[in-house]
This record gives sequence, C-alpha cells and structure tokens, in this order.
Amino acid sequence: MLRGLDSIDLRQRTVLIRSDLNVPIEDGSVADSFRIGASLATINEVRSRSTTTVVASHLGRPSGWDPALSMAPVAKVLGEMGGFTTIMAPAVVGPDVASVIENALPGAVVVLENTRFEPGETTNDPVLADGMAALADVFVDDAFGTAHRSHASNVGVAMRLPSAAGRLLASEIDAFQRLLVGDERPYVVLMGGAKISDKLGVVENLLPKVDLMLIGGGMCFTLLRAAGFDVGESLVEESMLKTVGRLLESEYGDKIVLPRDIVVAERFAEDAPSYVAPISDMPGSGLGLDIGPETVAQFAGAVVEAEAVFWNGPMGVFEWEAFRAGTEGVADAVAASDGYSVVGGGDSVAAIRALGLQDQVSHVSSGGGAGLALLEGANLPGIDVLERNEPDA
Repeated sequence: MLRGLDSIDLRQRTVLIRSDLNVPIEDGSVADSFRIGASLATINEVRSRSTTTVVASHLGRPSGWDPALSMAPVAKVLGEMGGFTTIMAPAVVGPDVASVIENALPGAVVVLENTRFEPGETTNDPVLADGMAALADVFVDDAFGTAHRSHASNVGVAMRLPSAAGRLLASEIDAFQRLLVGDERPYVVLMGGAKISDKLGVVENLLPKVDLMLIGGGMCFTLLRAAGFDVGESLVEESMLKTVGRLLESEYGDKIVLPRDIVVAERFAEDAPSYVAPISDMPGSGLGLDIGPETVAQFAGAVVEAEAVFWNGPMGVFEWEAFRAGTEGVADAVAASDGYSVVGGGDSVAAIRALGLQDQVSHVSSGGGAGLALLEGANLPGIDVLERNEPDA
C-alpha cells in the first residue's frame, strides 16, 4: 500500500522532500518553471505541518561539481512562486548543510545542492543515503520523474526514514493506474516520437487494454515499412521490422491505426520544401516529417469520442513550424475530449502548454520515463520502497 502525507505525523519534525525540480536552465536562469509549480502543493503542505522543510532535487546530468547546474537559480524561482524564503545549502550532505538546516527560520525552505553533484547519487551509495537521512526526521518523496531510478536521494533515504508519497507523486500514480485498470470506453492511446524501440514495451502492454492505438511521429515509419509500404528515406529502425511485423499480425494488430497521409520533405531541414502525400504514394527520395491533414482528422475524431485518452510523443518534428500541424491537431483534440485525458512525455507536455491547453487536460504528467515504465508494467523502485515503508503515525 502506498502511504501518502495523510499517513504520517509531521509535527515538530524536520522533513526532507525529494522533489523533481529538474528544469531547463538558460543563461543562468530557469527557462521553464512547470515542474517547480507542480512541486509546490506538497512543499507548502509540509511547510504548514512541520517545523523545518528541506528540499532535494537533481538538475541535469553533471559529472561532478558544475556551477552551471547549481540549484541556486531554481531555489530563487521556487521561493518566488511559493511565496516563501528559500535558503541555499552549500552542498548535499555534511555538517555545514546540517548547520544551515538547524538555523533555518520557521517557514523557510532549505534547498540542497544538486544531488547529482555527489557521485554516489545514481548508484544509491549507502554512505550518501546515510548522510541525507541524517538531515531529517521524515522523508517525503514527490519526484515522479525519478521514480523509475534507484538513487540515494529517493530509494536510499526512504529505506532509512519514516517515509510517504507527496501529493504530486500520489496523483501521478493514480493517473497512470487509471489508464492501466480503468474501465472507461472507448480507450484511445496516441503514441509518437522518433523510435518504436523506445516505446515497444508500452505498446505491447497497452494493446490488449485499449480500443485504438494511433501511432504517428517518426516511429510510425517502421510500422508502415513492416506493413509493406514504401516510406522513402523516412526514419526506419531496420532491426525492429520483424518485431513490429509480428505485432501488426497479432490478435491485437487491428487496434493499431497508422497514418493515411504524410507531410513529405525533400530533406531533413526546417526550410525544406514539403507537400502532403498519401502513404501509398510516398516518393522514394522524400522523408516524412509529420502526419498529414487526413490523418489528423482521423486521429482527432477518435480522440474526441474517447472516454479515456493517453498521449505520449509528438506527431512530427513539431519544433519546426512547417511540420507542427499534426502535433497541434492532436493536442487540440485531446483538450476537446470530454473523457479522462492524460498527457505524458516532455514534448507532448511542451506542446499542450505552448498552446495554452493544459487546463483542459485531466492530468499533465511531470515525468516521462516513469510514466512509460508504469504503463509498461514495470515495478518502479522509488514507489516500491514507499509501499514497503512503515512510517510512524
């Protein structure tokens, strides 16, 4: 059983929260605060119920100390958005960090330095986990984005302290469990992105559960080739052709819906001339960079009528305006659906937010890889450890 914040007494406690504040930094400033905002509900609740609040997160993938990936600009924005004082700790663990926490004023939030500055973070080093656990009385994991990783700052600390899931982590798990075991029908899944190999496990696990699986993005061309179509110079994973061929011929193969038409470009470039072609008419020298308008209409029609929708991955190279229409059309349809809708994955979330449609979606996920791992049927270490933990009352 996953234990939440309601299961644990935070009074007169120092609480360490593992948040996911892994946000893009450009020129020393936070470029996108979505994950910071998503973390505030748990942080503010813990602040109101505890004596001292400490927040830990990683940022990027540093190899040792890197000033460009310091948590300082994140801490600044966190305080501005949350309306509280933030205090930067000088490191992740150690006596200097403990001193900052001990001397923090009531209501302030102490932000630890980037957990990945510590070489033992990603290997769940017991010494690092001991050091982090020593900073607090209680641990709250709210970082869904790292739930599929066994790191010192999530699994290691949770093994050493009374622990619970934060509000964001609990809501993420509820959303994906509903997609796995819910009974809303029709249930439609939209999959995009570059490679079918990255999402094959999700496709295989969800196919028996869904009514339709609509596939666009670069990954559709491997399936189209396996189905016998000439896809020109489009992205194809040759090593996956036999695997996806068997998938198309399986008892669930008729649930897979592939594009009818494609936006074809002469070369992979933002300014490349492009045109729409039926999939049966793909030229040998062209490459597909987006789904075409007939496919957009077909996909959108299925999504709008669905009672449950999951979308992961863009329909084309949406960073370029000429190849954005497919992703925008799908985003509009997901937002227009009256059913239960979940959007997961960085590019899909970015598209929904860029169009200002996030408030029209039932759940916008803060973690891409973790959500896909859940839908694949995998056990997530960061969640498993919380289910085994027995926090004191």
